[in-house]
Amino acid sequence: MIYIAPRPKKATLCPMKLRLDLLKQLTVKDVVEEAAANQHRYKAEPTFSKVGIGHLSPQSIEDSAREAERSMALTGKLTKRLRKTGKAGGKKS
Repeated sequence: MIYIAPRPKKATLCPMKLRLDLLKQLTVKDVVEEAAANQHRYKAEPTFSKVGIGHLSPQSIEDSAREAERSMALTGKLTKRLRKTGKAGGKKS
């Protein structure tokens, strides 16, 4: 006989703080730099047919590590900009 445990009636949600105050400090240059950093993963050749658009290759462990470093550096840069603009007392979401 197999026992199947009943499903819980409640789901557990883990809230995540979104730093919308930092998002307002983001510039086009920041976005372009991040896009350029991921450009090496884009493969222009079609995957399954002769007609089509390219695809994004899977992310390697090294890519993940570099992305985490860039993310932390960007967060630091945006925090610095926020302090410089004098709006550091803003509302964090």
